[in-house]
Amino acid sequence: MIRFLSLLFAVLSLSFASAAKEKAPNFVVIFVDDMGYADLGCFGSPNIRTPRLDALAQEGMRFTHFYAQHICGPSRTALMTGCHPLRVAEWGNVKEIHPVVHSEEITIAEVLKTKGYATGCFGKWDLARHSQKDFEPTLMPNYQGFDYFFGTPSSNDRYVDLYRNEKLIEENADMSTLTKRHTDEVLGFIEAHQEEPFFAYVPYSMVHTRLEASAEFKGKSPRGLYGDAVEEIDYSCGLIIDKLKELGLVENTYFLFTSDNGPWLIKNKNRADGHLPTDHGGSAGELRSGKVSTWEGGVRVPTILWAPDRVPAGTECDKVAATIDLLPTFAKLAGTEAPTDRVIDGVDIRHLFAGDSTEADDARVFRYYFINTLQAVRQGKWKLHLPRPANPPWLGNFSKNNHIAPADWIAIEEPFLVDLEADPGEISSVAAAHPEVVERLLKLAEEAREDIGDYDRVGENMRFFDPQEARPTKPVFTKFVSKAKKKK
Repeated sequence: MIRFLSLLFAVLSLSFASAAKEKAPNFVVIFVDDMGYADLGCFGSPNIRTPRLDALAQEGMRFTHFYAQHICGPSRTALMTGCHPLRVAEWGNVKEIHPVVHSEEITIAEVLKTKGYATGCFGKWDLARHSQKDFEPTLMPNYQGFDYFFGTPSSNDRYVDLYRNEKLIEENADMSTLTKRHTDEVLGFIEAHQEEPFFAYVPYSMVHTRLEASAEFKGKSPRGLYGDAVEEIDYSCGLIIDKLKELGLVENTYFLFTSDNGPWLIKNKNRADGHLPTDHGGSAGELRSGKVSTWEGGVRVPTILWAPDRVPAGTECDKVAATIDLLPTFAKLAGTEAPTDRVIDGVDIRHLFAGDSTEADDARVFRYYFINTLQAVRQGKWKLHLPRPANPPWLGNFSKNNHIAPADWIAIEEPFLVDLEADPGEISSVAAAHPEVVERLLKLAEEAREDIGDYDRVGENMRFFDPQEARPTKPVFTKFVSKAKKKK
């Protein structure tokens, strides 16, 4: 009998282990607002303490060439749709600085729901218009694939209104409570859905200004209030990891931490890289510039992937990867496919998740768009900034860009080629020494214009879902007016 029971226990254990492996994985994505490349200890911060995230980097993988977009709304659009934002359809067939993502677009949450996932969004949405009040209600998370939403329509520039699903539960919420409240909601969501696959998307409002931190963290960081806010996020990520461990979900969960763009340098003294206790913006470290630019400091973001026994511990990935890759990658991991009825810019990077760089496509092209304009392209170690005037008139209010240092918003009269391995700070152009590389990248830029578009043309695969008499010849930028406002 003892021998029989031992054998039965062994068989059941193998069956449970096999079932766990076959179960669709859970996904937790932390999407911090405005965190710079060098704002974590494991990415070089000298004075912001992030022990929980540093430990995850030691137990998992650091992506050192991971890309978002240059500003809030476009970055969230890219993550949700797997596409460069200029490609994505918007309500009314217009193109906004912060895209108003059309309901006919397919989000990562909608893809995962086809495989039975519970989906939750906790934090800043910013895809139904960049406004706390004048947004389109039918483009909020509950209409874009999320079962549950606890958060805010847009940025916390002046104040934040909090919603639970479609219901406004608090106006002008206390900023110091946001990180904790979002985290508590995530913990409750994980607990409630531990028996089924889930996707928890956590776009924290911090460290976008206005900055705040709870009493437990405020005034504690050597880096001032900015450091306080980052350190609270680090602690909160630790709580989420602890919950996954408590519920026995670690072996079936992918946890990814990243940022929506580089640091907001206008919040620092003299628009310098953030380093003073009084600076309310972050640091890009050795990378050039920050948010609202397509220099590396504006779009390359600190990224950590943690999934014990699936992601090799203590590893570093220096291959190009991006938020646009999450949709096709998560789809494959969940046992489904990315949408096939439209162009998706992201690629399946499961091989990188598994630590296999040999399968990486070294010919991959990454396009750097600034609102409606293609400003640069990258292939391998080479990045080419395209010629442009000092204050491009087609950028409207962003023509005179006061968000970054004046030296980073000058005319580029000739193609500016950078070897990112030798010159990560993008200091000098080596175009004269590599004319063949310039020629190749210029051709790739032209292909991007023809496919996706540019300020003066509509790309062949730029999407428009609303009725129109004729396909426009160039993107139309206009002020969005919500249906709710029109009815009033």
